[in-house]
Amino acid sequence: MAYRWGFVDHPWRELRQLQREMNTIFESVFERPLEAAPACNVYAGDTDLLVTCELPGVTLDDLDISVMGDTLTVKGERKPAEEVQREAYHRRERRMGAFSRSIQLPNRVDAENVEAQYEDGVLTVHLNKAADEKPRKITVKSA
Repeated sequence: MAYRWGFVDHPWRELRQLQREMNTIFESVFERPLEAAPACNVYAGDTDLLVTCELPGVTLDDLDISVMGDTLTVKGERKPAEEVQREAYHRRERRMGAFSRSIQLPNRVDAENVEAQYEDGVLTVHLNKAADEKPRKITVKSA
């Protein structure tokens, strides 16, 4: 009977060791500051694009938006509301710090006609497609 338990315990011992090693890897990854880049959605219409980004805790003064070609870049910084010593945290999931997020858009856009709004922690950017990217109606003539 002891031999049987020794045989059965052996694979479990190796799995427990693997679990300990994986936990060590994940703990080391999540101990580092997490990148604060926002989650974004891109919606494409016939003549325009709409981009929304979640930016809770970012003020307008800490936000910079630029467009070049077919790339929208959102930069900013999430500042902590209050500084608490690291040892005092029980759980810290909110990401803080500077971020930069570049999104390649499905089309080139007219950089001169971009509108952005920021409300309730959500950035909404409305971009018109470049003139040569918009669908053009072609008139068909009969012979």
